[in-house]
Amino acid sequence: MALTDVLIRKAEPREKAYRISDSRGLYIEVQPNGSKYWRLKYRYHGKEKRLAIGVYPGVSLKQARDATEDAKKQLGLDVDPSLAKKIKKAERQVAIENSLESIAKEWHQQQAKSWSEGYSNKVLRSLEHNLFPFLGSLPISDITPPQLLSVFRKVEARGAVESAHRLKQTTGQIYRYGVATGRTERDITQDLKGAIATPKKQHFPAITDPAGVGKLLRMIDGYEGTATVRAAMKLAPLVFVRPKELRCAEWSEVNFDTAEWRIPGEKMKMKEDHIVPLSIQAIEILREQQCLTGQRDYIFPSARSPRRPMSDNAILSAFRNMGISKQEMTGHGFRAMARTLLDEVLEERVEHIEHQLAHEVKDALGRAYNRTKHLPQRKAMMQRWADYLDGLRVKT
Repeated sequence: MALTDVLIRKAEPREKAYRISDSRGLYIEVQPNGSKYWRLKYRYHGKEKRLAIGVYPGVSLKQARDATEDAKKQLGLDVDPSLAKKIKKAERQVAIENSLESIAKEWHQQQAKSWSEGYSNKVLRSLEHNLFPFLGSLPISDITPPQLLSVFRKVEARGAVESAHRLKQTTGQIYRYGVATGRTERDITQDLKGAIATPKKQHFPAITDPAGVGKLLRMIDGYEGTATVRAAMKLAPLVFVRPKELRCAEWSEVNFDTAEWRIPGEKMKMKEDHIVPLSIQAIEILREQQCLTGQRDYIFPSARSPRRPMSDNAILSAFRNMGISKQEMTGHGFRAMARTLLDEVLEERVEHIEHQLAHEVKDALGRAYNRTKHLPQRKAMMQRWADYLDGLRVKT
């Protein structure tokens, strides 16, 4: 007797599993827990076999009969339905593993080991927002350059030209990882060279004229906010490190005896250890700050939690409170200030300045200088720089 939905629904579980047959070898197996599984009994090359079709009611009676029909057609072509199902499942798994999203996440997991948590999250968010929803499910080797371009142009259309270029660079790295792991043949992002608008070069706002610098230093001295933020702002022009390097500074990195601040590579943009010679003026600021936060890990801890560094908006907010707009100066602007005046006014050697900025500097043979290169000269330069700033501070 052929099965009906009513009969299947009414089939109650028993102590042992039992079967209710339909036709053409199709039957439903009722388990003691009440689950109902579709099975197809068939013979292939004289051997009796079973094909799992699915679970009722997720797979309806009609769907089970359609699957039976498909299996019979395969048998007519001398194809084993069970083997065909396994092959199809394996192909789906390969497609999933070779999808752009899967490879991108694998690449990201590898790269994140050498990234900061913040940067790692930023890269992943960009991929999840801009790339995965459109092409993530496709096999990486099936994606075409025009498809990629359409995704990059969605970002470009928002006015985020630099973000579009960063997404293209990241996608290129993913493709090169795919090539290295045998999932695709080449990096197709190379075909898109020149297809996205060139972003305008933007520089961090900075005060670089001597009179303006002197005025800024006097404003910092008179800042009426927290002592920690004022100390950070006073130290910033003397060391001209990146804002994150300053706010994440720890007491364990400072050696008062050698007058050095040694920043570990994991905190640096270039992932290389960096030495900041400390002038007499810088030491004085740190000594005063030590009275406030010397028992903490961070030199400039957060006002909300001493276990965290100062907020990345603390100095920017202080500038705004002093009436300095974001078009005039940012925390990063101290680097441009030092780079300009050390070169154009104090006439320091460019390689010394670049080393102190922790930029990648190479010699004539293309070898990168190490962190201690020109250290005595850099120490002298940092003291001259601090003295020069003192001179600007007192000028009217």
